[in-house]
Amino acid sequence: MDKKIRIVIAKPGLDGHDRGAKYIARALKDAGYEVIYTGIRQTPESIVATAIQEDVDFVGLSLLSGAHNELFPRVVNLLKEQDAADVIVFGGGVIPEEDLNFLKEKGIQAIFRPGAPISDVISFIKSRTGSVAEPVEVHA
Repeated sequence: MDKKIRIVIAKPGLDGHDRGAKYIARALKDAGYEVIYTGIRQTPESIVATAIQEDVDFVGLSLLSGAHNELFPRVVNLLKEQDAADVIVFGGGVIPEEDLNFLKEKGIQAIFRPGAPISDVISFIKSRTGSVAEPVEVHA
């Protein structure tokens, strides 16, 4: 039996807007993935603790507050410090074009900006895992 792909979706920092994160979490669950949504206002430390405790394959970070250049890399670094560098980190939210290369250099594997279709997120996950979960049509 194939191992079910496990994904944490988290909102780091003080950002309290979680509609997009909840949408992604639900859509990934509907696509056959096991999803743990941590809620808003999480610290990088709490996100990493959850990722390790839940033995996840991915951490998806959602941020609208503008602190992505600090918080996203912090999560990647903490995962490395906890010997969990194999956890794939991706992000989403209102992230300026000029920050994309910086985030990639810091270990964020993909960024999904506003308007990105859920099929892109699923394709990214499948490309990293060989997952058999198939995209489904999701309506917001």
